[in-house]
Amino acid sequence: MAEPKRYYITTPIYYVNDSPHIGHAYTTLACDVLARFKRLDGYDVKFLTGTDEHGQKVENSAREAGVDPQAFTDKVSQNFRDLADFMNFSHDDFIRTTEPRHHVATKDLWKRLKDAGFITLGSYAGWYAVRDEAFYGEGELTEGPNGKKVAPSGAEVEWVEEPSYFFKLSEMQDRLLAFYDENPDFIAPQSRRNEVVSFVSGGLRDLSISRTTFKWGVQVPDDEDHIMYVWLDALTNYMTGVGYPETETGDYPKYWPADLHMVGKDILRFHAVYWPAFLMAAGLDLPKRVFAHGWWTNEGEKISKSLGNVIEPRALVEKYGLDQVRYFLLREVPFGNDGDFSNTAMVTRINSELANDFGNLAQRVLSMVAKNCDGAVPDPGDFTDEDNAMLEAAFLAGDTLRDCMDQQSFNGGLDALWTVIRQANVYVDHQAPWKLKKEDPARMATVLYVLAECIRRLALLNQPFMPDTMAKMLDQLAVPLDQRTINVHLSDEYRLKSGIDLPKPEGLFPRFQEDEG
Repeated sequence: MAEPKRYYITTPIYYVNDSPHIGHAYTTLACDVLARFKRLDGYDVKFLTGTDEHGQKVENSAREAGVDPQAFTDKVSQNFRDLADFMNFSHDDFIRTTEPRHHVATKDLWKRLKDAGFITLGSYAGWYAVRDEAFYGEGELTEGPNGKKVAPSGAEVEWVEEPSYFFKLSEMQDRLLAFYDENPDFIAPQSRRNEVVSFVSGGLRDLSISRTTFKWGVQVPDDEDHIMYVWLDALTNYMTGVGYPETETGDYPKYWPADLHMVGKDILRFHAVYWPAFLMAAGLDLPKRVFAHGWWTNEGEKISKSLGNVIEPRALVEKYGLDQVRYFLLREVPFGNDGDFSNTAMVTRINSELANDFGNLAQRVLSMVAKNCDGAVPDPGDFTDEDNAMLEAAFLAGDTLRDCMDQQSFNGGLDALWTVIRQANVYVDHQAPWKLKKEDPARMATVLYVLAECIRRLALLNQPFMPDTMAKMLDQLAVPLDQRTINVHLSDEYRLKSGIDLPKPEGLFPRFQEDEG
């Protein structure tokens, strides 16, 4: 038997100076859905997430809280781990940059870069944003309302002068541009790729990769006065997660290079410029793709703590339901674009698409089976052209979904599934099995069989998005637990078997109604 294809997907590691919010949930959800899909499609998947726990910002926050940095990061990192569990994310590893394994990996990468002649000692004088843990050129800055200089992110910058090690990023410009040209799908979506190419084409300066003004981080090898630049430290996590610096055995040769780094658009430069440059210089393989998604607003307003409109994922789930929230976040806007969250849009999706389109389809079909077919899978007769077209549409949706997932077009994949769901609703209305019970019971059985089989296929395909609810839907169809993959069990060979007893059907997508109290 051939070994399964492998797929390695990562979230960014989340900075522990912040509380988990909708942006963190959104990124990890996208990775979770893709990881679940790939597993169901026959892949051996590695899915990594975690927390970024070093840097001046963390050191300052710990001091303000009156605790040591390790205690501070332990507490906040656990918040992110708890959110992942709450959202039913299926990650295989949760990495923390304070772990010994990561320190080993980061120091090894530093040594590789130094041995290759890409690290030099000098002094840094320039603008630094503590909030972003990032350096900025004069031309990138604007004046804030208080007269202080601010970065493109809105973070205030401060002038920093200190000894520093530098990475020879300037020497990587041509190699990076050649790589982008040879690998047009490396950065997505296209608009973000254009931004990166434009930035690199404008010229690259050597990058300061160490600090001496704080101590919370990975110590530079053989120089205790310097702490590694937090982004060199953080980016290395993607290799730490597969066992680096061990490159000959274990997970590294199995999963590296990563198939996909999923990031927010605000940290694209680090992943699409600095990270590939580090890897090129170290003689290591580059990831295959970096996808930068957009940001959410809340009811048309930019989300910020000062406005008090931060969207807390737990509150959403407690109000609307977990699978409903998972569905909405990936259905509402094309992945990669900015999106606006609104309660009205959420309720519309729940009631129109989940309750009316899919939930009602499954409920009325299975209720008719329970009432008219002795609660067992019907015995179909010969299929008409319309029957075959319906069955084929539900099968071919798997191919469309596969293509969409490979492009990270989550809403496109869901749109393809809902096209079939709506087709099934038209089919059931046209066939009118409630009339056939008296006029042609055999034909009624065939129609209900076709519909039940389509629901089976649609439930299989929707599993990555709504795992809990689809598991219940497949339970109602008596589909065995070992027959729920996409690559194998979508086919005709695994169609519902006539005569199999079905459990009593229960509604799975209730309509949402606001409490009037």
